[in-house]
Amino acid sequence: MKYTYCTLKLYLLLLLPLTLILQPAQAQQLYRPAKDLGELFEHVQLQHVFQDSKTFPDCVPLSDPDKIVYEYRQQRNRPGFILKEFVLEHFELPPQPATGFTTDSSHSVTEHIERLWPVLTRTPDDAGGSLIPLPHAYIVPGGRFREIYYWDSFFTMLGLQVSDETELIQNMVDNFTHLIQTVGHIPNGNRTYYLSRSQPPFYALMLRVLAQQKGREVLSKYAPALKKEYEFWMEGAETLTAANPTHRRVVRMPDGSILNRYWDDRPEPRPESYIEDVELAEQSGRNPEEIYRDIRAAAESGWDFSSRWFADGKSISTIQTTNLIPVDLNSLLYHMELTLQEMAVLAGNKEEARRYEKLAKARRDAVLKYNWNDKDNFFYDYNFVKKATTDIPTLASVYPLYFNMVKRKPAAAVAKKIASHFLRPGGVVTTLNHSGQQWDAPNGWAPLQWMTIQAFRNYGFEDLANTIAKNWVLLNEDVYQVTGKLMEKYNVEDLTLDAGGGEYPNQDGFGWTNGVLLKLLSEYPALYRLTEQEAAAQKE
Repeated sequence: MKYTYCTLKLYLLLLLPLTLILQPAQAQQLYRPAKDLGELFEHVQLQHVFQDSKTFPDCVPLSDPDKIVYEYRQQRNRPGFILKEFVLEHFELPPQPATGFTTDSSHSVTEHIERLWPVLTRTPDDAGGSLIPLPHAYIVPGGRFREIYYWDSFFTMLGLQVSDETELIQNMVDNFTHLIQTVGHIPNGNRTYYLSRSQPPFYALMLRVLAQQKGREVLSKYAPALKKEYEFWMEGAETLTAANPTHRRVVRMPDGSILNRYWDDRPEPRPESYIEDVELAEQSGRNPEEIYRDIRAAAESGWDFSSRWFADGKSISTIQTTNLIPVDLNSLLYHMELTLQEMAVLAGNKEEARRYEKLAKARRDAVLKYNWNDKDNFFYDYNFVKKATTDIPTLASVYPLYFNMVKRKPAAAVAKKIASHFLRPGGVVTTLNHSGQQWDAPNGWAPLQWMTIQAFRNYGFEDLANTIAKNWVLLNEDVYQVTGKLMEKYNVEDLTLDAGGGEYPNQDGFGWTNGVLLKLLSEYPALYRLTEQEAAAQKE
């Protein structure tokens, strides 16, 4: 039979839905280190074969995992057996890209970032192991983070937008769309051990960035994917009752409204932080499954870890993430609902547009009811078990302002508290607690600087926004001048000290720092610090 081009095209289109149906099953067949290696994985992690717990989950097995496990069982009790030597014989260590990149002190910080984009770019390949292949190029954060990350990527895109890297923005949006279509949601990152959780849902905001570059029709094109992403977060909402008020990421509030929490489907140690989680569970004296769930849910939040999740505001052993209604998560979902409403308007579907508008309004009203504390005039996370706000002040409070969810009076109250309690010489501090966790004082993070600055600009608090931007940009530039690096996080309280805390050392690179800094410099050009060569050239 002779096929014309049109016939072949129609044939491929008919096969496409079948392809999409098969792909999730294929995802289930991907290598999952903890599951596929069993006791070998546990022994490698608990014996601290590698300094960084993330190293072994990122290794690529050189043969079938079942065969490797069989060989391990045969050899482990033999005299002279050394576990690390066995691992190095049967696994390929995660690659450290040999870029040959060196910092040139003659380059300005903006030139440095422009030179870094290719260094942080990964091209599509089937590297094997736990890495989930993606169809297009993407930016990684840097350092130990060798894969794409969900919410990081929005802030990275802000810088790519300034660099006019529209194709790369498009590629990254298409990668996330691919993940939605194949695994049903956007995971924490493109690793199989991240599949059970997501991260703060910034996909709708990524579409806004792409629409700024390519036109509003972008929203229509990606409407099916955003709907599926929304369904992931809202799964089970229709089953909630007063007697059974929770299911995965949805919670029915006492007044019948629906809000969201962070969650993870696997109550077990994180493969990439295995020994840390096991030790924490043992030290806490709590039900291990309970603490593993709360640890993983906090990892989904992106704030891993922060005292905002701790029952006593101090110790990670009291972590209670799944009992909390986070103000930032529900603000992001409010924006997702408004974006879906706009997409429905573009499609001419008035009924669907009204439905999403109603959902967004109900969510906004619920956030104002449950997350707002009238006594403190501030937004907090809400503990739906205790039926009270946590009263732990954090920068998550600015999210309702970022999305214009409140009137000017409450916005002014939030701005006043941020100015009086959070403003530091290097920007704004994440929380007011010095807990030793990386998402607490004295650390500041690029994404939260951006959200805070834009939140205050929305309400005309320009002086405060400008001060935060100035403090943050100058800190970034000063550290770059001294070290030649842009860091994952910064100490915004004592500018002579590095940021610290958390499960791993401060990383450099760094995707979202680069993106936010480049965007802020494009909006505040007066903060651009000349290199010695540029200053000399101007004098001439």
